[in-house]
Amino acid sequence: MSDHPAPRPAAAPAVRSFGRFQLRGLLGKSELTMAWRVADPRSGQELVLVLPRQQPADAAALERWQQAVGRGTRLSHPHLAPVVDSGVQDGWPYAAYDPVDASTLAERFAAKGLSPPEAATLAVQALQGLAFAHEGGVSHHDLQPYLLLVSSQGQIRIAGFEVAAADADAGSPPPGRTATGGLRAQRDAAQRDVLALGLVLHHALAARPALEEPDVGRVVRRLPPLGREIVRLPWGERPIPEALRAIVNRATDRQERQRYRTARTLSRALEGWLQTESSAGQGPLALLLDRLHRVGMLPASPGGAKTVARLAMMDSQRTSQLAEVVLQDVALSFELLRVVNTAQVRGAQVAGNGPILTVRRAIAMVGMDGLRRAALALRPWPGALGEAGALALGQVMARSQRAGRVALSVRPAGYDAEVVYLVTQLQSLGRLVVHYHFPDDAQQIHRLMQPAASPRAGEPEDPGMSEEGASFAVLGADTESIGIAVARHWGLDDGVLHMIRRQPLARPLRTVESDDEMLRTVASCAHEAVDAMSMPVAHVAPALLRVAQRYARALDLDLRKLQEALQSEAQPVGVPETAHGTL
Repeated sequence: MSDHPAPRPAAAPAVRSFGRFQLRGLLGKSELTMAWRVADPRSGQELVLVLPRQQPADAAALERWQQAVGRGTRLSHPHLAPVVDSGVQDGWPYAAYDPVDASTLAERFAAKGLSPPEAATLAVQALQGLAFAHEGGVSHHDLQPYLLLVSSQGQIRIAGFEVAAADADAGSPPPGRTATGGLRAQRDAAQRDVLALGLVLHHALAARPALEEPDVGRVVRRLPPLGREIVRLPWGERPIPEALRAIVNRATDRQERQRYRTARTLSRALEGWLQTESSAGQGPLALLLDRLHRVGMLPASPGGAKTVARLAMMDSQRTSQLAEVVLQDVALSFELLRVVNTAQVRGAQVAGNGPILTVRRAIAMVGMDGLRRAALALRPWPGALGEAGALALGQVMARSQRAGRVALSVRPAGYDAEVVYLVTQLQSLGRLVVHYHFPDDAQQIHRLMQPAASPRAGEPEDPGMSEEGASFAVLGADTESIGIAVARHWGLDDGVLHMIRRQPLARPLRTVESDDEMLRTVASCAHEAVDAMSMPVAHVAPALLRVAQRYARALDLDLRKLQEALQSEAQPVGVPETAHGTL
């Protein structure tokens, strides 16, 4: 026999329990809730148990909690985790959910975050569930990554609706909640849920929580209006597409007015980005194709019927005179360019001659019958738009035409007037298309671009977003890229697509070394000047001075010349072609 005693067997770890549930592990906790993975001996299932961090103060508070969680229990949606059991144990209320072999989102992105498409796809699913709950009058109140259950197939379900309501009594609402009740309270709670989801998406993309704080509820309270912190996605550490960055940064913007107000608006922006990312070769055009087929590119301009009538009486008129009439209608001008630049027409009639970018050449190709057909193919004004949308589109058309006239005034000598005018019009194509096909989104983009007074006295006003950033944040694609995609769909080549892309505002302009670049520069200058004129009165003069200084060397321009161009704006467009800019 050995002189050494046999080692004692290791003691079995004590099994911690909560009532009948065996606690397997803590999934996460915040100031308001906690979640445990548990085993239920009664059913043999593994469940997720969600509890409040604070016991209800009395029987009345417990009853309110049960009623609130009961409202969530009645909701049925693919992206809402159903409650399989709820009750009270030793004074602690709980709700149990079947995870269906899912991990939590916190476990999924704990180490390295998620790829942009995966993060956006999961966020869209969660937002669909949130929107359904909000429309049913139910809010979450403590949306945390550990309460988002993700299956192995990539399906997300939200657990824990209304569980955080347990720590409210009649006189003391929990942090971040309102005691006023009613529809306003529901709206405010829903908006906090959307902000919380934006912070979860930020965490997924950045691979670390916003403000280095894992409790989303605490971050919410550190942002305005309760706090003064700023949350923006970091640069350089992980590649995040610019459009997605704009969407997520808007979701957590320090200005409340800039944030998404509903789950559906944030979902639409993310869906737009996903659609443009996943549509091979189509990009932003994927957002539009179905609408283009159903309601056309643009409706005839106001007074389009008179344009058709005038064309019907002009059989023997010169092409330049016909072009003058056509150019008064933005939609008809674009329709002619579309017809003559499609792959079929170019292949059959103008192979090797490059894109067509004058109405005169387009009319010469299609003839009077083709011109009339193009005019009659347009929907009468205002097409598919309601009264408000028609007013907004009409204003954008008028600004585009004004920019075209300004461009004629500032162009150097020798550049074809019609080409200058149409290139300038085409730089507005994205704006026009968005206002016609996405009128509500266009208005939202406009609101995001407006400056606002600072909520704190003595501080400078809050600037609005850039048009690009606002468009990214609403549609998931910028308006200019949408216009470029449409022009490419018509058959315009890369040279033309470059010309109709505005000069970047951040890029200094000095000399212009080609005719194409001159056309682009003239059109960009005209649009920036007209945009400046639409600003609040106090901003107009400084903005015009910036435009004049920016284009001084490239166009031999000063403030006086720019102001004169804005005042005259009345040069004829249908003039003979010259050596420069003939397309």
